[in-house]
Amino acid sequence: MTSSSALNLSADRDAGEKRAVPYLFSCFQRAKEEIKKVPEKLLACAVRCKNLSVLNARTVLLTPEIYVGQNVSEQLLNLLLEAVSGGLLEEVGEFLDEVIAALLADQEVRTFGEVMVPVFEVMLGRVKDLDLCQLLLNSYLDILVYFSKQLDIARVFVDYIQPKDPNNGLQYQKTLLGAVLNISCLLKTPGVVESHGYFLNPSRSSPQETKVQESNIHQFMAQFHDKLFQILKNLLQLSPDTRHRLLTWLGGCLHANAGRAKIWANQMPEIFFQMYASDAFFLNLGAALLRLCQPFCRLRSPKLLTFNPTYCALKELNEEERRSRNVHVKGLDKETTLIPAPQNQEPEFAQSYNLLTENLILTQYALHLGFHRLHDQMVKMNQSLHRLQGVWREAQQSASPASEQLREQFERLMTVYLSTKAAATEPHMLQGCLNLQVSTATVLVQFSLGASGVDYTQLTFPLPALENSLLCYVPEFFADSLGDFFIFLRRFADEVLESSGPSLEQILDFVTVFMGNVERLKNPHLRAKLAEVLEAVMPHLEQVPGPAQSSMFQRERAFCTYQHAAQLAEALITVFVDIEFTGDPHQFEQKFNYRRPMYPILKYMWGKDSYRESIKSLARYASENLEAMNPPLFLRFLNLLMNDAIFLLDEAIQYLSKIKVLQIERDRGEWDSLTPDARREKESSLQMFGQLARFHNIMSNETIGTLAFLTSEIKCLFAHPFLAERIISMLNYFLQHLVGPKMGALKVKDFTEFDFKPQQLVSDICTIYLNLGNEENFCSTVPKDGRSYSPRLFAQMVRVLKKINKPGNMIASFSQLADKIKSLADQQLQDEETYADAPDEFLDPIMSTLMLDPVLLPSSRVTVDRSTIARHLLSDQTDPFSRSPLTMDQIRSNTELKERIQQWLAERKQKRLQTGQSA
Repeated sequence: MTSSSALNLSADRDAGEKRAVPYLFSCFQRAKEEIKKVPEKLLACAVRCKNLSVLNARTVLLTPEIYVGQNVSEQLLNLLLEAVSGGLLEEVGEFLDEVIAALLADQEVRTFGEVMVPVFEVMLGRVKDLDLCQLLLNSYLDILVYFSKQLDIARVFVDYIQPKDPNNGLQYQKTLLGAVLNISCLLKTPGVVESHGYFLNPSRSSPQETKVQESNIHQFMAQFHDKLFQILKNLLQLSPDTRHRLLTWLGGCLHANAGRAKIWANQMPEIFFQMYASDAFFLNLGAALLRLCQPFCRLRSPKLLTFNPTYCALKELNEEERRSRNVHVKGLDKETTLIPAPQNQEPEFAQSYNLLTENLILTQYALHLGFHRLHDQMVKMNQSLHRLQGVWREAQQSASPASEQLREQFERLMTVYLSTKAAATEPHMLQGCLNLQVSTATVLVQFSLGASGVDYTQLTFPLPALENSLLCYVPEFFADSLGDFFIFLRRFADEVLESSGPSLEQILDFVTVFMGNVERLKNPHLRAKLAEVLEAVMPHLEQVPGPAQSSMFQRERAFCTYQHAAQLAEALITVFVDIEFTGDPHQFEQKFNYRRPMYPILKYMWGKDSYRESIKSLARYASENLEAMNPPLFLRFLNLLMNDAIFLLDEAIQYLSKIKVLQIERDRGEWDSLTPDARREKESSLQMFGQLARFHNIMSNETIGTLAFLTSEIKCLFAHPFLAERIISMLNYFLQHLVGPKMGALKVKDFTEFDFKPQQLVSDICTIYLNLGNEENFCSTVPKDGRSYSPRLFAQMVRVLKKINKPGNMIASFSQLADKIKSLADQQLQDEETYADAPDEFLDPIMSTLMLDPVLLPSSRVTVDRSTIARHLLSDQTDPFSRSPLTMDQIRSNTELKERIQQWLAERKQKRLQTGQSA
């Protein structure tokens, strides 16, 4: 026979090879080459040589104990490694195919599975210690890709990765596939930075260096995720058996790790890490599953409408049913759904669910269990870094010995933060997630329209009535994960939102349909979260001058051209009102956080003609239907807006007063004589009051600012007796503290530290007064505020406006308004003297003021003034005396009493006139 010099597989070179597996592969290669070249008479001999190398390889793998001092499994894995790095995987694959065929033909001594499991064990031992950016990782991934393509190996592989305890979430991470999924740039051991290989000493690195390192990580992550995707895809496509076993692993993994989403899991990290797979595991699993979803995540893909959420309502199935019906995720029937299923509605379960349905559910579930936790960690770390940086800076300025320790803490936390941010912001993963969430939004809107089949239904309003809707089978975490993702993008990857272009309209459709509609999304907290999603995709109000301004183009275009602008504005105001009563014991505190993003959205909408007109239309409807059975939406909105403004600014004032007292005590040295514990308590109180004051100031600035721009074009509603007294008493009360005799109590050291903006508040209150100054009823109601109004207060307001350099025309207009109101006050003072002896039956029993339009309450039979009960019913739809349910349409005018009051008034006026003439 002739040697093969081209492949450098000489017998001389391999004669000294002591390792059995590589030696036999070399023999196989030489024999294969000889077959191509030998004369016909020697061909049989060459073929026999090749077959002998295969048979001997089979013997080696079946009886490895014969070969003392040799680890046959390691040799086989090393052979594959060398093949991958040397570009010989095809040749090694051919050799292994024949060896596998021989092994399968003779499984008496050892099964093929028993041959392959030790190879997997060796691989597991090596892979679990690899880092994301090691080149060797790619080689092992290529081997796994090869395994996933080879049917016989793949069958053993999907059996091998099944955990010993399928109900223990952490066990999935300890499998070979789990060990691979656990590789990332996140910390391997939570809190241990020393052995970490990324973003060390971040404060000494320039932003450019940090960006380069992040880009390198992203490059490795993209390659890593692509290989993971190939492995999963191959196993799903290879055979029904490998698909079923892989899906069983995925479904079991998600079910066993369902506790990751529980609140307690994040509060008890020591238990969490003993029970569940890691954040890295779920991040990579989600990324790989996202790639599987991309074929049907194209905009308005007809395949998308084949998604069948009744899958989620299936209860316990046996193994054979799971295989035949393609249902591998457990426990979803216990998840809360978007809306409750009607009692008489039975799901129409499919005989078998398509892979699209299972992929979509697996991916959304994986994101729910993984991405949300990472997002939450990043937000908390970001907040901690800001606090720590401030304390560190103060320590440096005071030359405190704690400065170096604080620097080390900052460095460690910054390393963790940058690593987490790099892991969570890989561009391909974010784009894939964006595509999935937009597709999810699209299909949920279609379900809300009652769409069926593969044809998309056009979104029109009013929405159709829900009948047998599939929404009652969709778990809440679909909408929750969608919202969480867009909020994450706004905070940490804003550029992705701008690149989403046409997809933004689908998100606006989703928000418009679900945010204000309790029939389609029951959970008020989730509907409130959609307001935060809306703020996330909205153009930024405050842009940094420079090139960054152009990054708002797509979002600006999407909002300005949105065809359902009127319904979007109404949905926002609806959810603003609805979260007042969520039924949650913490609803009072929660509502302010929920409403925080709503204020900038309202401000943005007010600046756009289409949105502003729709808001004014709601106001007009409210003006025309003030006494409707159910108070109009916009009337309830304004009532709650004023409630919030009163509470928030009042609370902010109280906290600022307490801060001033503590600051004076500290500056006088009164704290120096305190015990260390007492001093720490004082410092803690000052810090706590500072945080609370800041929050309430921010929110009160927003509420007063909102009233300022709304009153610029919505006037008659604010001037109506239902609302005028409330807004006037509120504005005057605030002026007492901002420009009146109580202003000194608010002079803390640094206004900006607590976001206290008295000049802006004074300006906004002045704007509200001027906006409503031409409404006669409004002006005549101002002096009736006996608690806070005085001509002197308005004179002080004028002085402050001059002091803060407001425009001259604004100051002049307010001075004229102040004179007009003073004149009305003088007139009313005379009237009050005239009516001072009014009979008790003419006085409102709640306000103790003369009734002008007395009405009878049907339940308690008490008579009150119409404006008094109307204000009460905006907040509480009950009779204030009997607590029975009450609406405005149930009250009846007390005509007889009204005539008596009018007659008495006429007599008093006549008497006063006669007295004046006599005088």
